[in-house]
Amino acid sequence: MKEGKNLEQNKQERPMSLMSRSLITGFVGGLIASSFGVIMYYLSFSEVAPKSYLIRSWITADWTDGWLGNMLSILMVGVLSLLTAFIYYGIFKKIDSLWMGVGYGIILWVIVFYIVQPIFPNIPNLMDLNRYTIVSTLCLFILYGTFIGYSISYDYADTIRKEEEIKEKQN
Repeated sequence: MKEGKNLEQNKQERPMSLMSRSLITGFVGGLIASSFGVIMYYLSFSEVAPKSYLIRSWITADWTDGWLGNMLSILMVGVLSLLTAFIYYGIFKKIDSLWMGVGYGIILWVIVFYIVQPIFPNIPNLMDLNRYTIVSTLCLFILYGTFIGYSISYDYADTIRKEEEIKEKQN
């Protein structure tokens, strides 16, 4: 009967850490948001696409205008989103509010379109963008920030609640 304990199906899987789940949330959120950014660009809701500020600012090769440039920029935004998720996890994870995510998205939009805009020569100045681009990208960043923020905060609160339930059962 002792042999049964060593079987693969009888072993308990270690749960993924809260930090790992937060980073996965950030990566997936970045992939989804940048994909919508590309769609918004092709449907003329926005004058800028993720490839405009990540790839086209430094590389002017022909391939950056095609599907490969879009895919690479979507992947790059996913990787950069690991950083935004890590920052949110470190600073705001205890704030269980939808509005914190909205605020975080607005802060990220200001950083991308106002503060670091001089680094990306392919992005027009904020005052040169049309109002449709401003509104649509701001909405996209708000959705992105809400997804990242609320997912991480909810996961943190849920993890704390489950740990407290386990402690209560042990007592």
